[in-house]
Amino acid sequence: MENKKNNEKVREISIPGELIGSSKTFKTGYGTYIEGDKIFSKFVGVLQKSEEYVSVIPLSGVYVPQPNDKIIGVVEEAEKFGWILNINSAWQGFLSLSEGVDEYVDLKRINPTRYFDVGDIVYTEVKESRRGGDIQLTMKTPIARKLKGGVIIKITPSKVPRLIGKQGSMVNLIKEKTGTIIRVGQNGLVWVSGENVDKAIKAIKMIDEKSHIYGLTDEIAKLLS
Repeated sequence: MENKKNNEKVREISIPGELIGSSKTFKTGYGTYIEGDKIFSKFVGVLQKSEEYVSVIPLSGVYVPQPNDKIIGVVEEAEKFGWILNINSAWQGFLSLSEGVDEYVDLKRINPTRYFDVGDIVYTEVKESRRGGDIQLTMKTPIARKLKGGVIIKITPSKVPRLIGKQGSMVNLIKEKTGTIIRVGQNGLVWVSGENVDKAIKAIKMIDEKSHIYGLTDEIAKLLS
């Protein structure tokens, strides 16, 4: 498919219920369902086919937490036994004292805000996601940390894989060209800190807007050069 206006090659877009393949040829990936031996799209999204799988990446949507997701959250409330975080979802996340701190905490003597306070930015992981929006977080993972300084921007959660790129190629390109540190949450929150933050943000926003375009890596490299 060609965009005649700017001559950019656009990835194929599928719509819900559209026939996109056969189970005799492909295995079903994310964003698909099967009826008989036919594979259909669940979403309006970018169609992706490999030698084995066919999948659909939604063009938009609300972040739905899943166990083991690496996400960024902002502390909204500090309670006696933990913290409530905004995780860019329809639900809030809860980081309990036992999952947030390794040491014993005497609550009679120590205020939990000593560890995390309102406004703190946290790179954390979803431990459990139960029905009814009970989202339990944990800091007991190597990636978890408090992020100091920097800025947060939002992108469409489904565009996160495009921002990261194959084996981290896209996000590493931005880091190297801008001298920034970047943490990408699977919930669509991205934290940026370092030298040329404005240029890094410009590149990230371009990826969010043009994730369906072929040759995007070349465009980003040109922007950053």
